[in-house]
Amino acid sequence: MEKKAKFKNGYTFSRVINGCWQLSAEHCLIGKLDYDDAIRAFHMLVDEGLTTFDCADIYTGAEEVIGRFVMDLKGTGRYQEEDIQVHTKFVPDMDILPVINMEYTEGIVDRSLKRMHREALDLVQFHWWDYNIPGMLETAFDLVKLQKKGKIRNIGMCNMDTNALKLLVEAGIPVVSNQAQYSVFDRRPERTLLDYSAEHGIYTFAFGTLAGGFLAERYMGKKYEAPETRSQVKYMQIIEDSLGWDGMQKLLPVLKEIADAHGVTISNVAVQYILNQKSVGAVMVGTRNSRHVSSNLQTLSFDLTAEEMKTIRDFIGQYPTPEGECYELERTSPRYKGIILTDRNEVGK
Repeated sequence: MEKKAKFKNGYTFSRVINGCWQLSAEHCLIGKLDYDDAIRAFHMLVDEGLTTFDCADIYTGAEEVIGRFVMDLKGTGRYQEEDIQVHTKFVPDMDILPVINMEYTEGIVDRSLKRMHREALDLVQFHWWDYNIPGMLETAFDLVKLQKKGKIRNIGMCNMDTNALKLLVEAGIPVVSNQAQYSVFDRRPERTLLDYSAEHGIYTFAFGTLAGGFLAERYMGKKYEAPETRSQVKYMQIIEDSLGWDGMQKLLPVLKEIADAHGVTISNVAVQYILNQKSVGAVMVGTRNSRHVSSNLQTLSFDLTAEEMKTIRDFIGQYPTPEGECYELERTSPRYKGIILTDRNEVGK
């Protein structure tokens, strides 16, 4: 499988993107993060051609870790801005939405630039918590103004459903991508989002593809235990509303058999299955230590056959997937909303 893909404007990115949510201060529930080892992993990944990183203004501390890495690269004397691609997000706090303005938006973008020591943000992915609060379209146009100023290279969306994406596109926002939760458990994007995105040349950047790490050999034959991270709290809800733990235990051996045939892991198969879907340009895979670097590289070292793709599709097709459109439950369901933090953008400002 090819390591790289590109937007129509020629901007090139890795198909496996190094995800940095796991480096945020609020992510780990057990243990501590080793930021020095995370930086070591970043160097290893870039050396192997996985040069694209995904973070967010609301991932407390993550943009600063990217900034440390950028300064490390600059210290080698061989650093060029285009050597790595850094994708971040613009996620204004819920209580800011009714009063948001250009001054606020530009301030957050400037803060991201400063944190990461970048001349421009390669991709800013825009998220809006509540479609019932006016201002989303106007704020998107403010990002376009910042793009014209040279502070943003590309504008993407984050967690937009099909109707919201259509609204933005038809208004003239130059959307190149939309980040969406998508896995063998969470197949909501398949309802309408992938078709619309493919028709309009918009790449889907998939996250949650490994369901917080549950799609791995270590969980075969295991009973559910306490979550280790906020990711697992979040994705356990998705598992409960799709295959369930028992269904996952039946799926893992199916993926394991396919993985063994290629000499890879269950995680590699789960990621490549999503990478092969319509409009999917890249998948975010969490990177918090150097132990997982070789596994991330394996994802692009083989190709699933049509028969193997069908085996997976037929198996998961026996089970439901969460209701509604992309991120709909996270916006409307008290159960889903209850674990989501909507006020992270002022932390550490």
